[in-house]
Amino acid sequence: MLLATIGCASAPAAGAVRPDAAATFFDEAKAICNRDAGTLWGHTLCGPMLVVDPMDRSVVANRADGDGVLKKTGDAFVGVLPSSVLLANTAVEWSGIRWSEILWPLPDDAAKRHVMIAHELFHRIQPDLHMVLRDGDNRHLDTLDGRYLLQLEWRALAKALSASSDSERKAAVADALLFRSERYRLFPDAAAGEGSLEANEGVAEYTGVKLGLETPQARVNYAIGDLSAFVNAPTFVRSFAYATGPAYGLLLDRADPQWLQKLGSGQRFDQMLGTAMKLPPPAFATLQAREKIYDDGALHASEVKRQQAKAAHLAALKAKLVDGPVLILPLQHSNYQFNPQTLQPLGDLGMVYPTMRLTDEWGALEVESDALVNQAKHVATVSVAGIDSSKRKGDGWNLTLNQGWTVAQGVRKGDWVVRKTAEAGH
Repeated sequence: MLLATIGCASAPAAGAVRPDAAATFFDEAKAICNRDAGTLWGHTLCGPMLVVDPMDRSVVANRADGDGVLKKTGDAFVGVLPSSVLLANTAVEWSGIRWSEILWPLPDDAAKRHVMIAHELFHRIQPDLHMVLRDGDNRHLDTLDGRYLLQLEWRALAKALSASSDSERKAAVADALLFRSERYRLFPDAAAGEGSLEANEGVAEYTGVKLGLETPQARVNYAIGDLSAFVNAPTFVRSFAYATGPAYGLLLDRADPQWLQKLGSGQRFDQMLGTAMKLPPPAFATLQAREKIYDDGALHASEVKRQQAKAAHLAALKAKLVDGPVLILPLQHSNYQFNPQTLQPLGDLGMVYPTMRLTDEWGALEVESDALVNQAKHVATVSVAGIDSSKRKGDGWNLTLNQGWTVAQGVRKGDWVVRKTAEAGH
């Protein structure tokens, strides 16, 4: 089960978390909560928080944990998280408490930091709102057409957010929905996948922008910035909702102030916005003409070039993680830590994680150079290139096994597989 992902903060620096700095972040979170006073969701966002250094697992909390692991130091509680706790910007269950967990260091930019804090505070209360949702399969957003139409949609949304009149805003929103509808026409499963992730991370990021920033203009500026910033993400498969969530949410705030109450209906952002603005069905016959408003040809040309380079890269990944000898790890009760901006779909073969931390019953796998996760087959694989005699270390990965597990020869020549010790002798 996918529990969490790393967000978009800068790379962590070495060193333990400073309690005084963490206390400042806790004060900022409290100010955000108090400013909202439970208005947006009918539920306070205030609650238990952890600031964790992923380099050494040192942690500073704003309250005591349930089992007394953390020790009080001034107004904070400090300690070290056990290896069983996932490290990510997310919500975690640990020591009898559900926490908002944020990785150290937080962004220096106050706006980014406050949006991140409010985003993670929302994830903690999602179960109370009955909004714990799946992320969806959005591999189509790594195809030429999927990427291109998404970026056209982003450009139209940015135009809608900056519009100076209702008519200009309505025309831009209609364009955004046209590009999205064309994507759904080309990829029939896309609507469900995108809607699922937007209802999870998209709503969380909207909450971050809505509550983390104090003025309407600051929120609009941030949302427009996201629509351009995420263009540089290596892949849109999971990161796209961080851009679309605030954009659609702020447009819905204007068009239908009661839209949050309709989230439980299963309607997507685009459906709610189209209804609220009384837009007619998309006119696919106008697609080519509307496309030219947002792209003079340069965007499509760059995406074609990217696709050509991607084909070569995918062939290399397939040779490394599928065709070549691999270490196979079973997936039963897995937790993941990864960067959502780097994921690489490999078609029906699964998803490539350039870096990740994967844990399961057998132990933990630390990856710095590509792992393939095939959810359908419940396995993960890494290349055995450079594997050492212990079979627990290879080029770009390290494996830590729990007691009762071992590495044995696989069915295919050259492969290895992680198995329970009792099975290794058969």
